[in-house]
Amino acid sequence: MGLAERILQGDVRAAARLMKEVDDQVPSAVQELKKIYPHTGRAYVLGITGSPGVGKSTLADKLIAAFRAEGKKVGVLAIDPTSPFTGGAILGDRIRMQTHATDPGVFIRSLATRGAMGGLSKSTNAMVHILDAMGMDIVLVETVGVGQDEVDVFKTAHTAVVVTVPGMGDDVQAIKAGILEIAHIFVINKADREGADRTAADLTMMLDLGHYGERDWRPLVVKAEAIRGVGIEELLEAIARHRTHLDRGEVLATHLRERARAEFLEILKDSLAGRVLEGLEASGRLEQIIAQLAAKETDPYSVVEGVLKERLRD
Repeated sequence: MGLAERILQGDVRAAARLMKEVDDQVPSAVQELKKIYPHTGRAYVLGITGSPGVGKSTLADKLIAAFRAEGKKVGVLAIDPTSPFTGGAILGDRIRMQTHATDPGVFIRSLATRGAMGGLSKSTNAMVHILDAMGMDIVLVETVGVGQDEVDVFKTAHTAVVVTVPGMGDDVQAIKAGILEIAHIFVINKADREGADRTAADLTMMLDLGHYGERDWRPLVVKAEAIRGVGIEELLEAIARHRTHLDRGEVLATHLRERARAEFLEILKDSLAGRVLEGLEASGRLEQIIAQLAAKETDPYSVVEGVLKERLRD
């Protein structure tokens, strides 16, 4: 029995093995992903993002406990910064979730960004599919905080939760970072700190400036103290409200099309770039091109145009 078949039966070891192969870019992993893809689409994907130190992992830990209390199986993808020494994830988030390590209804996997922009690992979508196929009801994706590029979590998650804390910057910076455009729910964590009410008021004021039609979702603002479990019920209610919103009319269908489009384009881009690079390396042209560019004998734009023309002729 292959990995895909075992994963569809809920085999944790098979899922872990395929995840490792996907992260290591083992070619045979793609064949297994092809098999499980038709069986995906049942899990609800929840994204949690925000700057380092705002308490994302603590909040995720409390959410896992709440979902498990409801009898739901939870898969967690904790995307950590890449270690400069090993190229792997630093595993800080997984350390904070050790309370769930022995729970068979929880599967936690750390991923390294490995230089990928957007706060997500390039393997994220594939990992979500694997967790979905193995029967997880909730897939929680916690991203590394990378400011303006956090927007990628919106493409992966049904509901995107942005976590902030009082005193983490002004409203102008929040707008510049594009946070207002990606969040479905704002969580002001560590709300016992001075300035929490002002932060909530500022966020609410900025949201009031937005234009929301009948079918548009107006982001909710929730105050919490994750370390003490305060505000978790309110957050769960906000998530439920957004999930209900998605079930109305064409909202969910539109989201799924946008998600499929983003995933397709990402795979297409990576595949084409990989094949072109492989051909250049095999022919020895890559080093020649780099030498010419370094000597200013040509420019990168002309080189790329020429390479693409060659590929199109082939």
